Amino acid sequence: MNELILQNEIKSKIYSVRGKEVMLDSDLAELYEVETRTLNQAVKRNIERFPDDFMFQLSKEEYENLKSQFVISSSKKHGGVRKMPYVFTEQGLYMLATVLRSKVATEVNISIIRTFTKIREFPMHYNALARQIMELEKKHNKKFREVFARLDNIVEETQKTDKKIMGFICD
Repeated sequence: MNELILQNEIKSKIYSVRGKEVMLDSDLAELYEVETRTLNQAVKRNIERFPDDFMFQLSKEEYENLKSQFVISSSKKHGGVRKMPYVFTEQGLYMLATVLRSKVATEVNISIIRTFTKIREFPMHYNALARQIMELEKKHNKKFREVFARLDNIVEETQKTDKKIMGFICD
């Protein structure tokens, strides 16, 4: 599977629960190409490697919240569960790499690690960009005000008419 596609798929399966970024056991099993039962059995055989900050079981309320908030499918895969699913934090995912030793698990874990790293780095890049924009605005405040005033005029003019104006008029 293409690395970028896999990272996007992984990113869509990361949820925030109890203030932590986590992944559901069933989603991980699907990525690792094993049954959820198999994944959980491997974890239980090595339970000493999974303290509460690496893995925990969702409460019924947390699970229902995830289902409604993120439109988790209510199909057989996610609905009608007998036991509440387990979720794994980033550290728990690293530990899974030591428990599941298949080629697929290794490739998926590499992608998961890269995905979590990108998620952590995003705010740093965003903050750096925001600082650069603020510095530019300070240096060129008069020009920014002029540009914003022109943009405001364009928006104002388009709101006065039913015609949709595209582009800019150079004077």
